[in-house]
Amino acid sequence: MPIADYQSAAETISGFLKLLTTSGGMRLSYRITAGPDAADPDGFEAREIYVEIDGPDAPMLVERNGELLRAMEHLAAKLIHLESEEHDKLSFDAGNFKGLRARDLRLKAQTAATQVQGTGQPYAFAPMTSGERRLLHLAFRDLPDVQTGSVGEGSQRMLVVYPLHFDRATYTPPTPLPSSRAYSTGGNRVRPGGSGRRR
Repeated sequence: MPIADYQSAAETISGFLKLLTTSGGMRLSYRITAGPDAADPDGFEAREIYVEIDGPDAPMLVERNGELLRAMEHLAAKLIHLESEEHDKLSFDAGNFKGLRARDLRLKAQTAATQVQGTGQPYAFAPMTSGERRLLHLAFRDLPDVQTGSVGEGSQRMLVVYPLHFDRATYTPPTPLPSSRAYSTGGNRVRPGGSGRRR
């Protein structure tokens, strides 16, 4: 369901960011784009509101693999009453972090596809956000002889790449990494019915 009132949503997000910059003492500037102009030109994000953040403190937002940036995005999504499955309609970015991350994930998709094609075994990425899983699903759509699926729940949900005609019933997902290391770019190479092994 699309966001009903872009202006109200943008004002709410702006108020949240003003609170961070005044009460929180963060030196940030931002630009909010809502509606059709917010769409991702590469089609990897389903965003309807795009928040570009800059300023002297912007680099701290993308430390630890963008942990603070994601937290801000999550809080803003709650403030504008997006359901969890709709959070990808809102996107925060700083220093083109997400664009660089998208390129990185596309390269990892190509590497994983080559490995799966060569070994005939599934490959499980580490847990990641729904937006990053979506990006990977889209990247694999154009790669031959593989299929993808998501396994796990909540913050431990991960994307798995399978050979095209693989029997998924024989697959046991690897145990996810502890949540403090979630959203890494690594993955597990697994054997059917076996547990994952770190690469």
